[in-house]
Amino acid sequence: MRVIVLGSAAGGGVPQWNCRCPVCTLAWAGDPRVAPRTQSSLAVSADGEQWLLINASPDLRQQIARCPDLHPKTGIRHTPISAVLLTNADVDHVAGLLSLRESQAFRLFGTAPVLNALADNAVFDVLSPKFVTREIARPEEAFEPLAGLSVTLFALPSKVPLWLEAEDLVLGEVMDTTVAVMIEAGGRRLAYAPGCALVTDALRDRLQGVDLLLFDGTVLFDDDMARTGAGEKTGWRMGHVPMAGDNGSIRALAELSIGQRVFVHLNNTNPVLIEGSRERAMVESAGWQIAYDGMMLNP
Repeated sequence: MRVIVLGSAAGGGVPQWNCRCPVCTLAWAGDPRVAPRTQSSLAVSADGEQWLLINASPDLRQQIARCPDLHPKTGIRHTPISAVLLTNADVDHVAGLLSLRESQAFRLFGTAPVLNALADNAVFDVLSPKFVTREIARPEEAFEPLAGLSVTLFALPSKVPLWLEAEDLVLGEVMDTTVAVMIEAGGRRLAYAPGCALVTDALRDRLQGVDLLLFDGTVLFDDDMARTGAGEKTGWRMGHVPMAGDNGSIRALAELSIGQRVFVHLNNTNPVLIEGSRERAMVESAGWQIAYDGMMLNP
């Protein structure tokens, strides 16, 4: 199984276009301690020829351009991208679908609520059904989006996407509007969960023994945004568990047997994005890696 982190940042990327938080200020200045990052997306392949995209970032056009494995290889029209899987309907995970509208055949997978959200928004009709088949992926039911890749989705504590929020918003409920992805190939297991509000006992059971975990690293502390003056929303309010703290993912997952641990979906205000920082060292000393764009992994 081959894995490429196409985009490692949360919504807005790094630097965010309108932000001068401490991390973005360094990035704007070209400081080598802060690598620019595009918005969250992953590519997975069993054979290096056909690829599954997990989430379609608004930066997808740029991500494809700088990833030779995803370039067209034969004929006039071709792509190694054979399927796309959505973990939720967040803008930073679905907007890139609009960059895949050039009459190219591929399979689009998502849970029923996610595909319904796309169906209710006419802009996604640019993905012609003559070429793009939309296929419901049911949690707990394994399927093969590509030959050699067995995928199982499972629901996570979460919230609905920002653009679908209503006054009766519920936080932390386990529902299939946000899912994690378990991929098995060649006897190896990868778990991908770029959005998760809480680490539960059920989630720990799921992740026990995986060879590679790519997990929600949006915020270091629940109040990252307030600490930088960039906003008032907490990680919890955004549907993301913090890395650190008593209820953070580092502590909650510490006792599990996991091969590689990688934080993805990093918000621009997260201080671990600064290489050499005290916060970065703290996370790395706990056995975690910080994802970067173009990171290649072999579970």
